[in-house]
Amino acid sequence: MTVREVLRTHARTQGARAEDASEPAEDASAWAGAHAAGVSAEAEGEGGHTSSAAPASTVAAGRAAQELGLRRAQFELAVHLGLIAVVGAPGGGRPRVREEEIARLREQPGFPDDLAERVRTVGTAEGAGLLNIAPARFTRLARAGCVSPVTFYLNRYRAVVWLYLADELAAFAAREPELLAGRTPPGMRTMLESGTDWRARNWRAQRIDRLLDRTPDPWARAAVQASALDPVQLAEVVDDPYERAYLVRVRPEPVFGRPGSMAAREAMGELTPADDPDEILWRRVNLALELDRAREDRPAPRPGGDRGVRAAPAVRSGPAAVGVPTRKRLLARLGWRVRGTG
Repeated sequence: MTVREVLRTHARTQGARAEDASEPAEDASAWAGAHAAGVSAEAEGEGGHTSSAAPASTVAAGRAAQELGLRRAQFELAVHLGLIAVVGAPGGGRPRVREEEIARLREQPGFPDDLAERVRTVGTAEGAGLLNIAPARFTRLARAGCVSPVTFYLNRYRAVVWLYLADELAAFAAREPELLAGRTPPGMRTMLESGTDWRARNWRAQRIDRLLDRTPDPWARAAVQASALDPVQLAEVVDDPYERAYLVRVRPEPVFGRPGSMAAREAMGELTPADDPDEILWRRVNLALELDRAREDRPAPRPGGDRGVRAAPAVRSGPAAVGVPTRKRLLARLGWRVRGTG
């Protein structure tokens, strides 16, 4: 399929789409899609997990994937992207899909081809082919942040292989055609020569944003932000050990389980924390803001007393009641000094 065909497909289907999705290029990517799945589109409670009340008219995820014409890895990634809503099974267990949800998807125009296209991912070589550019140029565009990976898998050498939504590549080609040919812009060239690589950072940002979109509980939202910080950074922002423990407890878990292999878990552990100074600062700021909102909603549990729960802080009146600290106080809490304070 040429870039023109990709663009035609994108233009034909864009109006009917609520958001993009993709399909891992190989079965080896299934664990990445499963971990990326985060919490379900019907999250509830302080942990943001799937609803525990599954009605009788539900089917198992495997059967739902079959009825929708998707491979299991495609299905799991579609859940992460918010294209398919799932509910929890009674008493726990693997999530299920309402029959009404399957019927809704099957009734959409272009089913099943459109749904399959919406959950299709490509690697570097195939993505370059779709855009009719060299793989080296595609890699430069990805490193510069022009296109963002949606998931990844480990190849036989345990190297990370990034995967991209085919639909997002088509949108990029339509939006920035000048970047597909000619000389690389000077600013981008300078970035790349300095070693810039935004692939992991953009993957983290999209993953966090999608988790936040379906996570209403304030403490679970703070836990999502905390997941992008290593233990040292986290302890500097959240100095209360009980609050740190609570953030771990309510952190949204993957719908379909954690990566199975040790190598997969290690790769996820290395890629999840922010690793650039300005990205780290951004995550610390966002965690501090979410933490203020969570504390106003309810205190973190503590051992002893009234089931270990502290009294809720007094609600402030006026503009300060929104829980957004001033820039100087916020940076002080984060361990950063305000420029010009000596």
